[in-house]
Amino acid sequence: MSFFETIPPDEADGEAGQLYAADLEKKGYISNYTRLFSLRPEVLTAWRNLQGAIRRNMRLRRYELATFAAALEMNCTY
Repeated sequence: MSFFETIPPDEADGEAGQLYAADLEKKGYISNYTRLFSLRPEVLTAWRNLQGAIRRNMRLRRYELATFAAALEMNCTY
């Protein structure tokens, strides 16, 4: 059970429905973070823009190492 009430896939329409459909097409399932962002799809767009701006001037390896180091420091297992 989650801490947030998210939009169930069978009730998702508009931007939330598009997010769910994109996950299903790309991954075959709807990821947890997509379910969370279904409440505020515009925030996911902003988040992706921020990630893109950060990664734009980094090699993929450096970005992944920085992300991994930050996750370790925060004890994040996601």
